[in-house]
Amino acid sequence: MTSSLKEQLPDVYEDIQDTLESAKLILTDAVPNAKTLFHTPVVSLSNGRDISSRVMVLREFDLDKRILRFHTDNRAAKIQVINESNLASVVGYDPDLKVQIKMTGNVDVHIKDKVTEDAWSESTSRSKKCYSVKGGSSLEIQNPADYDIKDFEVEEGYENFAVLIFNFISLEFLYLKSSGHRRALHNWEGKYTATWLVP
Repeated sequence: MTSSLKEQLPDVYEDIQDTLESAKLILTDAVPNAKTLFHTPVVSLSNGRDISSRVMVLREFDLDKRILRFHTDNRAAKIQVINESNLASVVGYDPDLKVQIKMTGNVDVHIKDKVTEDAWSESTSRSKKCYSVKGGSSLEIQNPADYDIKDFEVEEGYENFAVLIFNFISLEFLYLKSSGHRRALHNWEGKYTATWLVP
């Protein structure tokens, strides 16, 4: 989180649209800024029986399209969960900003298509390296050292690469302040609505 971002955010929220504008500023900054906690929000999925949550790196945010982009291994267990039910939530909190942003929506999985090609082409070699590990994420193993990535061709990792596009239909913004918290819900299910909530 940069000090310049904090300076751009209101100290008091009286106009509900300011909460959406602040969410846009925070999440836009979070994509390239690994120092903010919003760079690594918690993504939760449910197959109707169990809930699974994990921290993921935010790769793209677009408010106009209402999407967040994440990268993953297409062998990961979360892919099967999404195939059973694509409902998801994403939440992030930064104590320095005193802001929590929570979104709900649906996740689409992309494997070996234009979306993954574009995302792969802009990924660093360091990021691509993660997808070259043999066996796939969460596989039970005897010796972790056997799965250390040593000799590999970085581009071969594309075979295991997947992109998750999270389409959010609601965004809840919570600002914590001793003189009075502010909580707002923005919803795009049907006609767009914005509502203040009791914090």
